[in-house]
Amino acid sequence: MEIAALLVVNAVVTVLCFLALWLVSLRLKDVSFIDSWWALGLVVTAWVSYMNAPGSPHATALVWLCTIWGLRLGGYLLWRWRSHGVDRRYAAILGKAQARRGWSFAWAALVMVFALQAPLQWIVSLPVQFGAMGTLPSLGALAWCGIALSVTGILFETIGDWQLVRFRANPANAGKVLDHGLWRYTRHPNYFGDACVWWGLWLVAAEAGFGLWALPGPVLMTYLLTSLSGVPTVEGHLARSKPGYAAYVQRTSGFVPLPPKR
Repeated sequence: MEIAALLVVNAVVTVLCFLALWLVSLRLKDVSFIDSWWALGLVVTAWVSYMNAPGSPHATALVWLCTIWGLRLGGYLLWRWRSHGVDRRYAAILGKAQARRGWSFAWAALVMVFALQAPLQWIVSLPVQFGAMGTLPSLGALAWCGIALSVTGILFETIGDWQLVRFRANPANAGKVLDHGLWRYTRHPNYFGDACVWWGLWLVAAEAGFGLWALPGPVLMTYLLTSLSGVPTVEGHLARSKPGYAAYVQRTSGFVPLPPKR
């Protein structure tokens, strides 16, 4: 399959999946599960790309790295949704659209969540789409660096999520700020890990010969994590709900892990 045809096929699959999930949200009256699909849908795109690609070590590395990352993160977010219920962020977004614009839940969910996230997911997935079309016979130094970076990112966010779950499970930590473990060096180890994964996948795709074409993927992912749907939505809530968070912000790096300031 030509790369242009693959991009179109993946776009169609992405749209159809989001439309199906929109119908599910209408029955549940909740869109919070879409966070888990953000990861799981990227796994679907990776496998569609892999099955329609000529086959190469780069394609194999990309599909398995994306699968390990996506299944771990998607499963965790699905568990969190089932455990904690409706996500306050989505409730606020849909509530404002319904109150200020008079939109129905169905229309607000379609426009504000599903129609917005589908193209973003397709763009983020560009490294696994373009990289799958590579034909090099073996992995080189750049690809191995990308693999190492992605594995580091997977481990980093997995450990960070595990530390957060343990911290929240202890009633004695209610109202406190998690400031030990990986959270001592960055306020968002999970988001930093995500960024590492996708920059690592981009390095693999870049060696396969599609670096510039796939570059919007990790750039968009990093922007979403640091400036739009990641850090800003979390930090505002924590600053309002946890008295010690302001001091934590002053001494702890916002994204890239660094030694804490005194």
